[in-house]
Amino acid sequence: MKLSARELNRALLARQFLLERTEKTPLQVVEHLVGMQSQVPLSPHVGLWSRVSGFQPADLSQTLESRETVRIVLMRGTIHLVSARDALLLRPLMKPVLDRTNFTGHNGKQIEGIDVDELAQRGRELLEEEPRTREDLGRLLKERWPGHQATALAYAVQLLVPLVQIPPRGVWGVAQGRGAHATLNTWLGAESLPEPSITEVVSRYLRAFGPASVQDVQTWSGLTRLSEVVERLPLRRFSDENGRTLFDHEDAPRPDEDLPALPRFLPEFDNIALSHANRTRIISPGFNGSSTRGSFTVDGFISGTWKMEKNTLLVAPYQRLLKRDGADVEAEGRRLLEFAAPGADHTVVFEQT
Repeated sequence: MKLSARELNRALLARQFLLERTEKTPLQVVEHLVGMQSQVPLSPHVGLWSRVSGFQPADLSQTLESRETVRIVLMRGTIHLVSARDALLLRPLMKPVLDRTNFTGHNGKQIEGIDVDELAQRGRELLEEEPRTREDLGRLLKERWPGHQATALAYAVQLLVPLVQIPPRGVWGVAQGRGAHATLNTWLGAESLPEPSITEVVSRYLRAFGPASVQDVQTWSGLTRLSEVVERLPLRRFSDENGRTLFDHEDAPRPDEDLPALPRFLPEFDNIALSHANRTRIISPGFNGSSTRGSFTVDGFISGTWKMEKNTLLVAPYQRLLKRDGADVEAEGRRLLEFAAPGADHTVVFEQT
């Protein structure tokens, strides 16, 4: 069965709770999404506001402070907000991704000649003494390896040793400053589940991002050689408009392509735009997934960027919006401003296209 780009779009939006906000808890949504990109510390709050009915910042911040969620380097070698269980599940599975990042290219040259087992052990010892920022960790590591850059040493340890970036980093309403790190074992009392399963992870990816190809799963995770994993799951096969084979759970939602989709505001680097090799199901012409601004959707497709300056929301469409769409975007933008800065005077400004 062939699926159009619009059918794939509606399936993705439904699974991401962007067709209709969900009543699930933030923790349930974070788990369903298999984590949320969090290199911008507060971005998951905006992502959840667009997905969870009645979401308030404290709803997520409390899970960080109670250690139900953590911020940790995982898929694609980037920081994700995940549940505590998913941190233990995903971290050992993503080790090949992190090793590839650490030992190749510029990073590999920076730690060339170092016994990496010794580096990992020394880093672990320093962070088990007390949480430290990457800057402080690098300074202490440089005492042992004076011929290497402190930042490179600390970054290598972050990839070698399971580390979490601890609160108040990522807590809404608190000055972020430089994030302190602790070992995953110190923070959660363990570093992995007894038998972490890549099959479970791929199955859950499809629940949140499918229908999808093997290449899509690999793009999302950074892992390779996942064909065998996908093939052994009991999945239904589809194809896209270009004939690519897509896999999906039989009972997963695949709404009609004409189902209405209201505008939604997404944070910087939201996974919805980074988790497929073929992104035509979510992008409009002109979209750059690496944009440091947030993005917004019109009719389900990313159609521009936004940023907030105090109480003003600057909205930059990729092309001129229809009057009705512009009004809907402005209305949703005002709701975003009320969420981020309640009680203030709010302004939505459309930048020239």
